Amino acid sequence: MRTLKVAIQKSGRLSEKSLELLKTCGIKVSNGNRKLKTSAKNFPLEILFLRDDDIPQYVEQGIADVGILGENEVWEKDKNVSIIKQLGFAGCKLSLAVPKEENYTDVSYFNNKKVATSYPNILSKYFKEQGVKVEIEEIGGSVEIAPSIGLAHGIFDIVSTGSTLLMNGLKEVEVVAKSQAVLIGNKDLDPETQTILDKLLFRIQAVKNSSANKYILLNAPNEAIPKIAKILPGMKSPTVVPLAKENWSSIHSVVKEDEFWDIIDQLKEVGAEGILVIPIEKMVF
Repeated sequence: MRTLKVAIQKSGRLSEKSLELLKTCGIKVSNGNRKLKTSAKNFPLEILFLRDDDIPQYVEQGIADVGILGENEVWEKDKNVSIIKQLGFAGCKLSLAVPKEENYTDVSYFNNKKVATSYPNILSKYFKEQGVKVEIEEIGGSVEIAPSIGLAHGIFDIVSTGSTLLMNGLKEVEVVAKSQAVLIGNKDLDPETQTILDKLLFRIQAVKNSSANKYILLNAPNEAIPKIAKILPGMKSPTVVPLAKENWSSIHSVVKEDEFWDIIDQLKEVGAEGILVIPIEKMVF
């Protein structure tokens, strides 16, 4: 039986988030012994645990059909793969930083200077677009220490909170790109494998839909229903259920997470009471 081979990072936060996504999609995967390969129990899926910077090459070569990793690694490796879907987790910035005492004005500061990074291809492309000539010092780790030991004038690296920069006497001066976890795929999947991938994508989208929305229930007098219906369109229209109390109804709908508080204020203004908000586990259109 055909299986979909999925490559994910073998350890770390991105690995945990990837396995959590599959679990939320109802796919049971066990990796208790930290094996480098395992299979799902209830879905035609096989997982390969790899170094994240190896995943683009493995997907390009067809050793894995798809892979989950940060966009930054996809850009850096520049392999012949497709970015199928942005997954909305493991977000970060790729930024330039210099010693905090430096008087930085704009990107021309780096002209004829040396910059240390683990992402030479992304950085080279950026400076070329900016028309700035730099010397790139490629190092594998501990990029933040490079200016203090005289290896480089500045650095280019992943920035999450910025605390590591501060600890090393650096300040962020330019955000070059923003990255998140993505699903990449081989460009020549056979029809059977593509069918399995489509089923996985359907589940992922249902999970993403649920995380971006909330289920809302409220009570209101019947004369307020037309106004509430305009505020709460839901997926098609709100559900209205009569209450035991005469001329009152319970109204059920779905609201977007980022619109939630504004909508709550509007509902209260037109007479809604007893508003209850519930997380949605899955949401299928």
